[in-house]
This record gives sequence, structure tokens and C-alpha cells, in this order.
Amino acid sequence: MPELSHGRRTLVLAICCMSLLIVSLDNTVLNVALPSLQRELHASTSGLQWTIDAYTLVLASLLMLAGSTADRIGRRRVFMSGLVVFTLGSLLCSLAPDLNWLVVFRMVQAVGGSMLNPVAMSIITNTFTDPRERARAIGVWGAVVGLSMAAGPLVGGLLVDSVGWRSIFWVNLPVGLAALLLTWRFVPESRAPRARRPDPVGQVLVITLFGSLTYAIIEAPHGSRLSTAPFAALALISLLALLYYEPRRPEPLIDLRFFRSAPFSGATVIAVSAFAALGGFLFLSTLYLQNVRGLSAMEAGLWMLPMAVPTFLCAPLSGRLVGSRGPRLPLLIAGGAMTVSGLLFALFEAETSNATLLLGYVLFGIGFGFVNAPITNTAVSGMPLSQAGVASAVASTSRQLGQTLGVAVLGAVLAAGVGSSSYADTFVSASRPGWWVLAACGAVVLTLGVVTTGAWGRGTAERAARRLEGERVSRRAEVDA
Repeated sequence: MPELSHGRRTLVLAICCMSLLIVSLDNTVLNVALPSLQRELHASTSGLQWTIDAYTLVLASLLMLAGSTADRIGRRRVFMSGLVVFTLGSLLCSLAPDLNWLVVFRMVQAVGGSMLNPVAMSIITNTFTDPRERARAIGVWGAVVGLSMAAGPLVGGLLVDSVGWRSIFWVNLPVGLAALLLTWRFVPESRAPRARRPDPVGQVLVITLFGSLTYAIIEAPHGSRLSTAPFAALALISLLALLYYEPRRPEPLIDLRFFRSAPFSGATVIAVSAFAALGGFLFLSTLYLQNVRGLSAMEAGLWMLPMAVPTFLCAPLSGRLVGSRGPRLPLLIAGGAMTVSGLLFALFEAETSNATLLLGYVLFGIGFGFVNAPITNTAVSGMPLSQAGVASAVASTSRQLGQTLGVAVLGAVLAAGVGSSSYADTFVSASRPGWWVLAACGAVVLTLGVVTTGAWGRGTAERAARRLEGERVSRRAEVDA
């Protein structure tokens, strides 16, 4: 990629952030619309879970493929293709006649979305080559997540109450088209110096692992053990096959050598934990506010602002802290705040009091606002630029997998606790184990933030980067010979 002027780099960042905005906004807006979907389409709790998880599951399954493909055939080309498919999927979602078709069209959306965020992050990584400038750019990127969380509940609530849930997908159409035209005009093409080969076996194993695991979790409260156990077994077999097969490929879909770096491994687990907490938090909060408290979609959106606004404000601050002091402090703040928020709900039933509910939302918003920038920065730092697409795709996959598992696990916990009892009367007690899960996710973020960001972690990252580069050069020499 040629060296760009400061203004052109800023424009490229803005265009990439537009793609993140529509992908992130889509999830937050949809969460507010879940009760309306439940009433109009007669959806069960598991149906609502699939409406969200069909999207995040396909995203998680295809992100690494999209990252490596973009490195191979061109990031701009893949990015533009993603915008086309995502915008088309959004249009189809707004026309879905029933829940089954909505789930299918959400999967179409996700195919496009898989070509957006990891590829956009790779474009940013290759555009902003100075570490401090890159950290600030990633901080802006993280702030867009906060913006989507702040705007999503309000926009979603307004649209659902005034027009209906189908209108929430219309928001993506003008933004997607504008991003497509701007990308075509201003974003330069870039690709890795040496393309990675496709790995169809690895891709099939990843899809099988994620899909069977999610199905087993979501359907566990509704079916017998005999009906879900085969899917759990299939997930385990797929995982073992993946661990056996991938290290033996010259150019694997998942380069397990990345995980020799403690910060990279830590960032992956932190991403899964933090986004599992986010997915579960939004799922439980939306259903509680509308189905238990009886609030409208707009009122529920206003109640979620105390979580969204701190996320928006803290994300750029986190990016600056990562650039100036490293990822440790933001991760400690994030883990601590998310843990305390989960404990408020698990121990003190924070949702039953306006004051504690407000405090729990604010703390979670602060925690999530601080966690995104250090995840991204740690995932791509120390990795060769030629592998930026794959490294950022692993980080993005971890986010989506975490959100998928968060909705699946907490939804299953809620469904098992409610059972056939009165929904409103049993919601608080049924959701309590879920809040314990969220507190545990925060504790994981806090612990790994301490363990992986010190001198030992940096040493493993440096050694892993040297070995990766050495093995790449050696393998390139063998091919040339």
C-alpha cells in the first residue's frame, strides 16, 4: 500500500468505521426489537437466541476465511463485496415473512459482515504503520462500537415504536451504499506480499465446531440429552480434528503458532469473555426491561443509555492509554468494572431497584468501553504485517464467538430457570446464574490483563514474532527453490 497523506489516512479510517457502525448498530438495534419480534412472529426464547446467534455464528465461522482471502486477492475488493452482500441481506431481513426466513436472511447479512470488520481492521493496520498513530486509530475504531451502543437503543426504540421492527434493517441501506461508493473512490487496494492458500478442510471444521456447539447449548433446555449430546460430541470431535490437522498444513486457516504469544492468546480469551458478557448482558436486559417491567422499546432504549454512553466515552480514552502506557491499565479497569457489575446483579438483584440497575449499567458500560482497544492492539502488535489480516480476523472471530456463546449460554440458563412458570415472576431468580457467568467473564478479563501484559508476556510475543518471521522466510526459500 502506498504511503498516504494524513488527510487520506483519516478518510480511510472514517470509511472503515462506517462498516463497523452498521455491523455493530445492527446488533444493538435488534436487541431492542426482540420483544416485538417475539410477539409478532410468536418466537420462543430459543427462537430469539437464533435470531441473534445465526448472525454472530456465521460471522465467527467465516471471519478468518475472509481475512486470509482479503490478504490474498485484495482487501479493498473483499471489503466492497462485503458491503454489497451485507446491504442486500439487510433488505431481505426487512422483508422476512416469518422467523425462519429472518434467521436465514440474518445469515446472508453475516456472510457480508464477515468481509467487513476484519478486512477493515487489516486496512487500518496497513494504513497506520506508526504504533502510536495506529493505537489512536484503533481507539477511534473502538469508539464507534460505543457510538453504535449509544445510538442503537434509541434509534431502535424509536423505529420499533413508530414504524415496526422491520424498519431497523432499513438503517443499514443508506450507510452501506455510501460506504461502498466512498471505498471505491478513496480506499487504495492492498494485499499481503505472499498469498496464503485456501484451507477448505479447516474451514469446514471451524463451521462444524461453532455450529454444533451453539446448537447443543441453545437447544439443551428444550430437548432431551439424547437429542443434544450428538451435537456436543460433534463439537468435541471437530475441535480435536482441528488441533490435529491445522499444525500439519503449510498455510493453515488458523495459524496455531500465533498462540505462542501470551498477549495474543490472552487477547483471544479476553475477547471471548468480554463479548460473551456483552451478548448476555444485552439479551437479559432487553427482555427484562420490556417483558418484565413492561416498558416500550423507546423507554427500554433510554434505560440502556447509562451503559452505552460510558462505552462511547471510554473507548477513545482506552485507545490513548494503550498508545501511551500499554494495554494493562485499560484491561484492569475493564475487568474490574465488568466483574463488579455482574456481582451487583448476581448478589443484590440490581435489576429490582432503579438505583442499583443504573449503577450496574454504568459499570458495565465503563468496562466494555475500556476492553476493545487493548484486545485489537494486542492481537495485531508483534505480528508480521503480511499476516495482519489473519491476526485481526482471529481477534474478530473471538469477539463474535464470545457474543454467540454469551447469548446461547445465558439464554439457555434463562429458559431452564423460567420453564413453564410465569415469565415475569421468575425472571429475576432464573437469570441469577447468568449474572454469575457475566461476573466470571469479567474476572477472566481482569486476571489475564495482569498475567499477559507484563515482561513475561512481552517476551513471549517477541519470540513468537521472530519465530513466525523466521519460519516464513524459510518456507518462502523452500518454495522458491
